[in-house]
Amino acid sequence: MSSDQQYPYEPQAGPPTGAQTGPQGGQPYDPHVTQTWQGQTWDTQYQPTVQPQAPVSYDTAYLPQQGYETYGTGGHQLPPETGSRPAYETAYEPTHQPAYETYAAPSQEAPSAGPEPVPEPGPAYSAPTTSGNTRITDAQRARAEGRSPVIAPGMQPAALTALLGALLAGGAAVGSYALLVPLVLLQAVTAAGWFRLNGMWPARQGIALAFLGGVVADAALFAAGREHAPAAIIGTLGVWVLLTLVLQLRSHADPDERMYGLMATVASAALAILAAGHLGAEPDAVVVGGVAVAAATLARAVPLPGPASVLVALLAAAGGGIAAGQFTDLGASGAALLGLGAGVCALIGLRVASYDYPSRFVHMTAGVALPLTAAVPAVYLLGRALA
Repeated sequence: MSSDQQYPYEPQAGPPTGAQTGPQGGQPYDPHVTQTWQGQTWDTQYQPTVQPQAPVSYDTAYLPQQGYETYGTGGHQLPPETGSRPAYETAYEPTHQPAYETYAAPSQEAPSAGPEPVPEPGPAYSAPTTSGNTRITDAQRARAEGRSPVIAPGMQPAALTALLGALLAGGAAVGSYALLVPLVLLQAVTAAGWFRLNGMWPARQGIALAFLGGVVADAALFAAGREHAPAAIIGTLGVWVLLTLVLQLRSHADPDERMYGLMATVASAALAILAAGHLGAEPDAVVVGGVAVAAATLARAVPLPGPASVLVALLAAAGGGIAAGQFTDLGASGAALLGLGAGVCALIGLRVASYDYPSRFVHMTAGVALPLTAAVPAVYLLGRALA
């Protein structure tokens, strides 16, 4: 075939003739024979012939259509004219479902996912730490559930408080030096318990500093005498606050930690120094106060409803004061009043030691010492007034 001859490409609607042209058809070329639509031409010898497709069903709207993907390439047939509408039209046919649901599901169903694994129960709630533990504490969980975050120390710490109160009462009845032994023990337990109650542990330097303040107050009371007890206690407290402030300023910790340490150390030292007031109070008042605190803490540990337990504890404190007053010069009425005042202060100390879900160590330190330490103002003031 020469390159200067052009043959028009005119498709006709009639049936295919089956004639072949060109040197590859096996017959001589006839210029009067016109090419038909399905006749093989010189530029379609390497292109396959696509069979007419069957009518497309509604479900094939999700499948890629091969006939329309090859439209415009010049080599594939157009789909035959049938009575059914093409797939792209049926995809937009209105149905009872919204249009976005028509395209939501793919032609092949995805394998259904299995049931989600049930997470294993985590560890129990723990106390707050400084090591990055992000779990909530028992106190936070109790507040979120509307429960009280207060747990009383219980009978065992109450028994230790009663024993220590009895030792104080017995030491005061014997003399000041006999009173010094249980008093030093009370100051040590007070210093350690207050730091642990504030979540600071270990805090050996702070505990040692607070305990040393109590010992210095004891020495000042022995040197100044019982009549100068307020000056000795307040003077020791002032010196210890200044010393604690200087030590905290020299610390290289973060500012927030230094502030927490300063407040905890000052409060612990103040309580340990305040406990020295047993040496400055009247011996008879210390005897009555020690017995009254012992009775109040034991009665408070009895499992009773809240208001009833408080009332029983106060009555026990007054009764213990009356019983101890029989061996002193305070009399029954004065001993009952002093015992009632000491019992109120002891219950306040117990409440402080019970706050915020404390640990067993807090119960065995602050829960034991704070009732006796908190009772010192009542013992000293009421003892001076009734003497």
